[in-house]
Amino acid sequence: MIKSSINPILTLDYMINEDENKIFDRKSAQLKPSDIADEISAYANADGGTIVFGISDKTRRLEGINAVGAEKINNFINAPMDCCNPTPEYQEEFLDIENVDGQADRLLLLHINPSVDRVISTSNGSVFLRIGDRKRELKGDDLRKLEYSKGSRHYEDELNHDIRITDLDGELIRQYKEILGSPDIPTEQLLFSRGFLREQNGEKYLTNAAVLLFAKNVYQFYPNCRIRFIRYDGISAGIGTQMNIIKDANIEYPILKIVDEAKKFIGAQLREFTSLDSKTGIFKTVDEYPPFAWAEGIVNAVAHREYAMTGKYIKVTMYDDRLEIESPGKLPNIVTVDNIRTTNFSRNPRMARVLADFGIVKELNEGVKRIYADMESFFLEAPEYSEPSGQTVKLVLRNNIVARTTRQTEFAEKKMVEYWDKLDTVERDIVIIMGSRSHITATELSTMVNKTRRTINKKINHLSELGILKMNGNKHDPALTYSLNI
Repeated sequence: MIKSSINPILTLDYMINEDENKIFDRKSAQLKPSDIADEISAYANADGGTIVFGISDKTRRLEGINAVGAEKINNFINAPMDCCNPTPEYQEEFLDIENVDGQADRLLLLHINPSVDRVISTSNGSVFLRIGDRKRELKGDDLRKLEYSKGSRHYEDELNHDIRITDLDGELIRQYKEILGSPDIPTEQLLFSRGFLREQNGEKYLTNAAVLLFAKNVYQFYPNCRIRFIRYDGISAGIGTQMNIIKDANIEYPILKIVDEAKKFIGAQLREFTSLDSKTGIFKTVDEYPPFAWAEGIVNAVAHREYAMTGKYIKVTMYDDRLEIESPGKLPNIVTVDNIRTTNFSRNPRMARVLADFGIVKELNEGVKRIYADMESFFLEAPEYSEPSGQTVKLVLRNNIVARTTRQTEFAEKKMVEYWDKLDTVERDIVIIMGSRSHITATELSTMVNKTRRTINKKINHLSELGILKMNGNKHDPALTYSLNI
């Protein structure tokens, strides 16, 4: 089978018969190399893609490339260097084929890699983005958004012509000077040295970062520097006559204050549940969520949101069974839902540095790792990160309310204390895990306790004989689950 070794999905049949899409484009070798600059820019600024030369994009005839000669083929290969600025990363690949005339021939594939941290323009300064099977030229706000997403332009560094130094919070500035070990430095000098005050056409202007960090009345300059907290009664949002909002509040402060204020307010809304103590087998009171997990979720939302989306705000939504934190903007640059635990990239590096100076955030990615670790230590489900609309980042923390709010009767507590000393370490671990789960399979227990299925089955049988566990369903059901019998 004839296919690309770089992108195996591109078989000869696929390249001839499939409609052009976000990953590939057909081109006749008869066109001029400069004519493909737009496509190269579009693919590089999106998710990458392949331009296939030698198949007519109009008739899908397998023309090949040999007839146009070595010089033109070489010009196609060099087009990303000759026609784009800066040069995107790419690879060329030749595939041997038989053309429509039955002659030995070749296809040329230009594999354009996505540009992570630079916007790729054509030699005449135009910028394109691949969307589906089309390229779109970006201008104005659309181009600025692409520059923000690539990190080649930062909203925080743009000048704000409306704010003055007297509009800044003097106490925050004083604290900043103390943190930097320069309590006597003039404010203007401090702001200049840290990039928050710059000159333009002979005038001095503060940046957007200065507004967001230090403004006394941030609402005056940036109305959506806020966190909206909504609490619902139940596990879903009702509408109309079924409206079930029981708390709706806005937390509005510059970002150096908003995190602490949000922690105080939201912390007061969270509840306490019961859970098994690993040493005694007695039910104890625990936080609804690990304190670090939800607080760090808010810190990350504040530090990494897309502030250029001025019409959006951070939203924290509390349901009976979960807490959702939504932040405007996609995950920044190279960070994805899949690599978020190990990859760090700051959309707002200047503000992140100040937040780190104040001890509000860590510049390393350890915060996200600990959210995962703390949820696991509470025997709760792993945090869920997503980009539901392509315009926001959502973190969901689940509390397993079905299991954790089950009323523990006096009989149940006496029963656990009575049998606790008769349980071995593995059996205690199983009971602790199940104390925070409404139900669980033997396979899941095997993974969490790090024991074989055979061992887990033996322990489950013993706990069932003691009346501590119960089976949910038929014992021959492969999806059989178990629960605490309390």
